[in-house]
Amino acid sequence: MIIWLASYPKSGNTWLRALLAAYFFSKNGNFEFNLLKKIDQFPSVKYFKDDKELYLEVESTSKHWIKKQNIINSDKKIKFFKTHNAMCKISGNSFTNKQNTLGAIYIIRDPRNVVTSLANHYQIKIKEALEFMQDKKKAIYEIDNGSYKGFVPLLSWNLHHESWLNNKAFPILLIKYEDLCSQTFYTFKKVITFIQKLTKTSDNFNREKAKRVIKSCEFEKLKNLEEKDGFFEAVKNKNSNEKIKFFNLGKENDYNKILKKDFLEELNSKYLSELIKFNYEKSS
Repeated sequence: MIIWLASYPKSGNTWLRALLAAYFFSKNGNFEFNLLKKIDQFPSVKYFKDDKELYLEVESTSKHWIKKQNIINSDKKIKFFKTHNAMCKISGNSFTNKQNTLGAIYIIRDPRNVVTSLANHYQIKIKEALEFMQDKKKAIYEIDNGSYKGFVPLLSWNLHHESWLNNKAFPILLIKYEDLCSQTFYTFKKVITFIQKLTKTSDNFNREKAKRVIKSCEFEKLKNLEEKDGFFEAVKNKNSNEKIKFFNLGKENDYNKILKKDFLEELNSKYLSELIKFNYEKSS
């Protein structure tokens, strides 16, 4: 059965993935990038690469989402998967179901910081990043030998979190990226406790290992590790062969310092209800 680490892009999913990978798949709690391979991403080209079918439409692989998860779960073991997929149906095909999913952890981030991070990651202007976030039909995809095999429907930022948080098929734990930053130990323990409840494990929370994991996954350490060894999931610059820094600003990604006043006011207006709902702003 699968436990999803779900989020809209650039919302802290990789950081939580690193924490969990170091906690569950290392002996001493020390993180290294190769541990991320223990928590794969779905859907991705990997799971459709050997298919003989030629996927000519962007959304063609959606009809096989459940079938691929059935195969993944055939060994009846617990697995973590990262996903940016909305919890949606495409052409009548559901992303997942309760037969394949044990539960999910959904990471949400202040949209005013998501927009700046998206702009850097996708090498687009801030205005384009906002359009990206508001596109109700937004999807990202990869092409492999002329075949669409990496289709991930995001929908809009609003629809994405609604699709997961309104889901009733399996348990969902909501955590805020900002809480993971400011109350890392408490938030991480909350996640581990949720996982232990889902899996009905009798293991106690390992406080000392968790502390080592958190220390090992501090932003500056991840950034230094990327500078030293590179990061296999970083994307390449459109104008060169160099990879764009994945671990870019961290806590320094502060919309108050980056965004112009008029654009920030526009964002506050567009996302006011969500900013209040998730306690990023107080209601007047």
